[in-house]
Amino acid sequence: MTIDAYKTSLRSALTNQREHILGTLESIPDKALRQSVLPSKWTPLGLAYHLAMDVERFWFLEVMAGDPRAIAESVEDGWHPPADMPAESVIAVYRHEIERANAVIDATPLDQPPANWPARWSNWRLHNLQEMMLHVITETAVHAGHLDAVRELIDGGQWFVIS
Repeated sequence: MTIDAYKTSLRSALTNQREHILGTLESIPDKALRQSVLPSKWTPLGLAYHLAMDVERFWFLEVMAGDPRAIAESVEDGWHPPADMPAESVIAVYRHEIERANAVIDATPLDQPPANWPARWSNWRLHNLQEMMLHVITETAVHAGHLDAVRELIDGGQWFVIS
């Protein structure tokens, strides 16, 4: 497999997980998007905001690209969108951060190291875009599973139905 084909494969896997999140969010009733059904108290809307701010923006724009605007836009608490922010706006922010992250992915070679590694993680490091994409695919997939369980608790719906 060529490097370009491998990058395309990674991007496809990431896109599939993002679409899983978005499809599940779109199927949850609006009121339930702000409800917590687990002891940890996160909400589906909070998860979308976390994925936008702490995953897409953080990993690709802040860390990989070292974009000073993204760093300046960093949020203190990525699990709690502003209370007055409509659900559709939170989901739109997630979509927007995906687009921004994709631009970084498209412009960056897989072997390029991050431009801005956080000092607080001196004993752990992702060494290049390839490792970062694998990390984000994993994190997004794990959160998709969390969201699946929450959706089932909210309304019995399932993303993937086995018959």
